[in-house]
Amino acid sequence: MKTQRTRTFEWDDPSISADAAQRMSGLEFLRAIVAGILPPPPIANLIGSSLAEVEFGRAVFELEPAEWQYNPIGVVHGGVAATLLDSAMGCAVQSTLTAGVGYTTTDLQVRYVRAMGTDTGPVRAEGTVVHAGRRLVTAQGQIIIATNSGKLIAHATTACMVLS
Repeated sequence: MKTQRTRTFEWDDPSISADAAQRMSGLEFLRAIVAGILPPPPIANLIGSSLAEVEFGRAVFELEPAEWQYNPIGVVHGGVAATLLDSAMGCAVQSTLTAGVGYTTTDLQVRYVRAMGTDTGPVRAEGTVVHAGRRLVTAQGQIIIATNSGKLIAHATTACMVLS
């Protein structure tokens, strides 16, 4: 028997944040998102994640795995974890940049060690900068179960090109 479900979401005009990013350092910009001064990016609303913590060279996202994120075999799609890791590591990189300087991910390598599902409970993705060069910044990240278990879900590395 087919039981249809529906999900809707809303987002703010992304140009609001994009304009602010040109005038603020990466760390100031991300702190404004955490504080609710600036809206989160549409992708965060789409996948249900939120930027929870940020400091220079480090960013943490939170997510509650949900049924609508499932793939055909009944677990959260790996792309959700990859997006969460890309966000955490990318924002860790962004936190090191000066006003008006951007970045783009050049590569992303994810290793999945355990599945996520609605029974997993909330997860946290932490990204940290490993090396901050003038043109290339590398970072590492991991997703853990946010409860006392702290079990690893996935870990990743990335490189980001600095765009001045």
